[in-house]
Amino acid sequence: MKIDAQGIYYRDLNNTIREAVQAGTDRIELDNVNGQYFIGDGINKPVTITINGVPGNDLAAFMNGATIIVNENAQDNIGNTMNAGKVIVHGHAGDVLGYGMRGGRIHIRKDVGYRVGIHMKSYKENKPVLIAGGKAGDFFGEYMAGGVLILLGMFTDDPAKDKHGYLFGTGMHGGVIYVRGGVDESRLAKEVGVFELNDNDRAELEGHVKEFCRDFKLDAKDVLKEHFVKVLPRSKRPYGNMYCPMPK
Repeated sequence: MKIDAQGIYYRDLNNTIREAVQAGTDRIELDNVNGQYFIGDGINKPVTITINGVPGNDLAAFMNGATIIVNENAQDNIGNTMNAGKVIVHGHAGDVLGYGMRGGRIHIRKDVGYRVGIHMKSYKENKPVLIAGGKAGDFFGEYMAGGVLILLGMFTDDPAKDKHGYLFGTGMHGGVIYVRGGVDESRLAKEVGVFELNDNDRAELEGHVKEFCRDFKLDAKDVLKEHFVKVLPRSKRPYGNMYCPMPK
């Protein structure tokens, strides 16, 4: 099913999408998208939505099983509290990606903004994965509680830009971050440390990178030939000393 989104108010566009999904449509292509909010929010069926244009904020929020493919850039808050499914962005994306994300995958081919992966979490078999193929701004992995973040630093339109910003991993207390080519330790938050990968890490990383490369028709061997490090929290309660003790 094709929908021309040119000039359509975001609420009307999303109502049309939901009606199509409820009617059993499993493939929707949106043309001329120009900043409409909330596309794909709350969809819990295995529909594939292809977006030609730039969607607005909160793409795929609360999504539970759909696949969204963006053929250009995307904006902020992708995958807010997302539970399952996949978002693939062929360009850049903005800030606060994967906020509170509980499952599913977000693949961004190029650069990402600030506070990516903030408060990602996992529970049992639910383990969210967010991969940025380019570079990242400040507060990457902020308050991360679970899941996997991967920063490749490869596919960027600004080669002179630093791979990542400041306060990397601020408040991180769970999950793991893999970084291709190492990190600038002067920009790390005090709550995290840098470690070498073990065999289990390498197997996990290889699986995630191969899926990312399939989505963008990239050479996984070229991506994986570089040395990776992992960033982990030093404590499960980094701010424990700031809380008042419970009275006995």
